[in-house]
Amino acid sequence: AELFYKGIRPAINVGLSVSRVGSSAQIKAMKQVAGSLKLELAQYREVEAFAQFGSDLDASTQHTLNRGARLIELLKQNQYVPMPIEYQVIIVYAGMRGFLDKVAVSNITKFEHALVELLKTKYTNFLDEIRTKKFISPELDI
Repeated sequence: AELFYKGIRPAINVGLSVSRVGSSAQIKAMKQVAGSLKLELAQYREVEAFAQFGSDLDASTQHTLNRGARLIELLKQNQYVPMPIEYQVIIVYAGMRGFLDKVAVSNITKFEHALVELLKTKYTNFLDEIRTKKFISPELDI
């Protein structure tokens, strides 16, 4: 209920979901980039609740809050706007690798669109490989 009132309406509650399909429905590339996403979001929610009671936060806690806020924003998707899996993989990769850490939360959507356009125009081989091989080879991993 708390997430719902914050405007975050995921298809499932990843903290409570015990889907029988689970990660077996994900392609290997998504598993590669999102492996610790659930843990990072859980840590973010825990620290977020704690941070409301104190303003003196250490660097590690501040980093967790900053990264978590960006990952939450990154995972938002408009209704009826499907996104190809290769775009999802690249966007989650950027978030998990810290490429968004210095991007303002309000600019995350713009960053996503710019990243996808850059890859579509100059690095189509990245997208093609993820789409066809369904994993990120060491040559693509930066």
